[in-house]
Amino acid sequence: MKQSALPLETPEDWIGQVDYPTTWSAPKGQVLKWIGNKQRFAASIISHFPLRYRTYFEPFFGSGAVLATMYPRKAEASDIFGPLVGIWKAVQLQPALAKHWYFERHQMTGLLGKEGAYSAILERYNTKPNPADLLFLSRACYGGVVRFRMKDGFMSTPCGPHTLMPPDKFDVRVDDWNERLSGTQIFERPFEEAISRAGEGDVVYCDPPYTHSQTILYGAQKFDLDRMFKSIEAAKRRGAFVAVSIDGSKKSGNQICDILIPRSLFAREAMLTVGRSMLRRFQMEGATLEKEVVRDRLLLTH
Repeated sequence: MKQSALPLETPEDWIGQVDYPTTWSAPKGQVLKWIGNKQRFAASIISHFPLRYRTYFEPFFGSGAVLATMYPRKAEASDIFGPLVGIWKAVQLQPALAKHWYFERHQMTGLLGKEGAYSAILERYNTKPNPADLLFLSRACYGGVVRFRMKDGFMSTPCGPHTLMPPDKFDVRVDDWNERLSGTQIFERPFEEAISRAGEGDVVYCDPPYTHSQTILYGAQKFDLDRMFKSIEAAKRRGAFVAVSIDGSKKSGNQICDILIPRSLFAREAMLTVGRSMLRRFQMEGATLEKEVVRDRLLLTH
């Protein structure tokens, strides 16, 4: 079901708007290739949300799959990763620029070949991180595994074997997402600050780095799960509903991910099968990984 979102330009535009029905519809495709992308089961996640919400918050925006599927009338999306935030602001406010970024870099593959262009763009990005190069790298790298070396912070993912999306098809996705982001304000901010803004009647969805599988990804090395739980506890006291995607099981259910969760913080949980681990496929050089099916836990405060 597709809701028609209204452009909300300033906080004054939001005055008098109380709450909205929770709906969902799948976008035409993802703008970014991104490890941990929730596109295939975003609707299942949203189905556990309250029937109505005042403001929707995503403090770990990442690929934006859940927000785009929900197509919220009023939302705040945020992330600590500046180049990523820059991509989403371009898609929302300057879609022609986002399209040009991808077109320009896609053209380089005709001159240098895909791997040659990827190497040149990766080197440029590591010299000066920026949203334009990251946009292309996320679509061209192996499985959307945007990882960074601990020693120097450089992105180190190799080029993927897949065929790159043509610019005209990418443009269609940008137009779709531009509309889906029309009710959202996008910020570069820590998750504590983002969650602290949620109150009575609001919905917060958290998709943090997974402690059992994503320690090589951006921001994951310094992520503190206990800090997130404390922020969620405070939001719950203020009357916000919070849902958290987190490690559930791996090795096709044979290994349960042991995570210390504060007692009484969450009222219930659901298990979602998310398929084979792309990160493990990358680490094991493309193996089919029949024994690496992963299930996520969806923790719910109400």
